Amino acid sequence: MQRVHYEADHRAFAELARDFAAKEVAPHVADWDLDGIVPREVFAKAGAVGLLGFAADECFGGVGARDFRYNQILIEAFMDADCGAVGLSFAVHNDICLPYLANLTTPEQRDRWLPGFVSGELIAAIAMTEPGAGSDVAAIRTSAVDAGDHFVVNGAKTFITNGQNADVVITAVRTSPDRHRGLTLLVLERGMPGFERGRNLDKLGLHCQDTSELVFTDVSVPKSNVLGEVGSGFAALMKNLPQERMQIAVGSLARARAALRWTIDHVRERTAFGKPIGAQQNTRFVLADVATEVAVAEAFIDRCVIELNAGRLSAADAAKAKLWATEMEFRCLDSCQQLFGGYGYMREYPIARSSIDARVTRVYGGTSEIMREIIGRDLQLAPNN
Repeated sequence: MQRVHYEADHRAFAELARDFAAKEVAPHVADWDLDGIVPREVFAKAGAVGLLGFAADECFGGVGARDFRYNQILIEAFMDADCGAVGLSFAVHNDICLPYLANLTTPEQRDRWLPGFVSGELIAAIAMTEPGAGSDVAAIRTSAVDAGDHFVVNGAKTFITNGQNADVVITAVRTSPDRHRGLTLLVLERGMPGFERGRNLDKLGLHCQDTSELVFTDVSVPKSNVLGEVGSGFAALMKNLPQERMQIAVGSLARARAALRWTIDHVRERTAFGKPIGAQQNTRFVLADVATEVAVAEAFIDRCVIELNAGRLSAADAAKAKLWATEMEFRCLDSCQQLFGGYGYMREYPIARSSIDARVTRVYGGTSEIMREIIGRDLQLAPNN
């Protein structure tokens, strides 16, 4: 079924993204997996061809395309090329960080950060999660004490994607004890004294996507690095979380779709008992279920992308998209991997790598349990008092 919400410009962008993934990323991704990080120059190459910061205004090097369909296409291209970890590093930069840097910044901040963001010279990350605060954003403890013309920041963050590469880190800090109105967003920059990166974390999957611990010890951050208003951080995070969850949903759908394609190719070529595996009724039934799950998820997610572009996507619908897509991805990858037999356990096969990479999608951006809580609250099941 043709993706009816894509237009001619989107299809041209898809060709650009697929070509970049095939030529600049896919031949090298195995080496980067061993290194545990994507080389910084890959971001610069992506920026040079227009794959970074395309939603930024033209005066900063972007094209002003605030259309999440482009973000969706970029993720799909990298998943199709079995380069999902690199694509997700770009997605954190484009899909998660850019809304903060485009919408909450002053003119001076935009002039300072956005040109490098678009070119790939400046790599971005967002630091919310702490050792004691994951899905509960309001439990953040990293402190920022007002010291006149600057804040003094102390604390630690963990599981930060692009943490080793990042030059600008959008950091959620506590500026007052108030659970919600006490959170503020500060941009910490590479080279600030007291801002240290811990180890590049040894993850189960997504090996070339650098994920780090960050430590802040008496870091002096000028007030000119505040994003938005002091105390407005929680509201900003809640406003942008639906897009982050859509990014995860889109990636999960794209990975499941790629797995279906790889499995169809495999069962056509692999024989058992004198005929292709694909000729077996069980294979047809399994893949019929996978194809149906992918098609149904695609219809809902594409609709949610349209709603996101229109500014109408609710937190509950974003949670539904993430919950369904990530759980669907897990079911479909498991079914596909089973049809590969022993080959599905070998990391040289993309189905094995994708199955490992997919495990985290039901955790980051809010766990499946948190998504159910958001959806359940929206149903207003409790009687009115």
